[in-house]
Amino acid sequence: MQTQDLNDLVALLTVARERSFTKAALLLGTSQSSLSRTVSALEARLGMLLLTRTTRSVAPTEAGQKLLDAIAPRIEEIEAELESVKALRERPVGTVRITATDYAANQYVWPKLQPLLRQYPELSVEIINDYGFANIVERRFDIGIRLGDEVEKDMIAVRIAPDETMSIVASPAYLQDNPIPTTPQDLTAHNCINLRLPTKDSLMSWELRKGDNWLNVKVRGQLVFNNAYQMLDAALAGFGLAYLPRALAQPLVEAGRLIWVLQDWFPTFTGHHAYYVSRKQSSLAVRLVIAALKQ
Repeated sequence: MQTQDLNDLVALLTVARERSFTKAALLLGTSQSSLSRTVSALEARLGMLLLTRTTRSVAPTEAGQKLLDAIAPRIEEIEAELESVKALRERPVGTVRITATDYAANQYVWPKLQPLLRQYPELSVEIINDYGFANIVERRFDIGIRLGDEVEKDMIAVRIAPDETMSIVASPAYLQDNPIPTTPQDLTAHNCINLRLPTKDSLMSWELRKGDNWLNVKVRGQLVFNNAYQMLDAALAGFGLAYLPRALAQPLVEAGRLIWVLQDWFPTFTGHHAYYVSRKQSSLAVRLVIAALKQ
């Protein structure tokens, strides 16, 4: 790609974002007439109209929007990398606030951040455990950690973990006194350890999959927690069945302290992602935390 083409694409993107040639020209440090000629020349080379112009506003055409959707993330990445190079002479300071479930924080966040925090003593991190799918903008979090399918589409998301398989487990003592479930429907007759979701103030249903068959099973039991590790402890103590990340239960199953239940119905979901609002607005501290989580 020629330098001229890249500059023209940046000009197009700026006009589309500002919805105004006048505002875009001020940002780019050029004249309105020169900017208009640049966009017109790009349209001429492509042989199609990219912007609809009126006396009051500017809006992308269908072709223009398709082009913008393709180039905007790439140009943002280039701009972010340039900023990160400039930031090499800086030191990360301040507090990075992160929201994550207790399991994700213990498994994927805290272990990866320890070396970073030792390297940069000026950097502070606040990790809040939450199953409530917090709005990170409203709650003033810098980073959210969620399964990939749960991340809002307007966020920038970076995978930090492999795909996550959920499992059902029980202690040998519990299964000795209760029949082993053979179908998902059998779960309704068991003492199941529930997780409360604060967002809807409801109990999380157990999502199961066998081949192309997906089921959401609402279970009942004696215990309700808002913490995966308390659910695990309750299952180990023989209080019933628990729906937990397979990776969390695996060592205890291998040690004989837990047993898989309905193993052919274990579902797998897109792995955990770190997500945030904008690369351009991110501080050096946030960028370093994201880089650490990606490792």
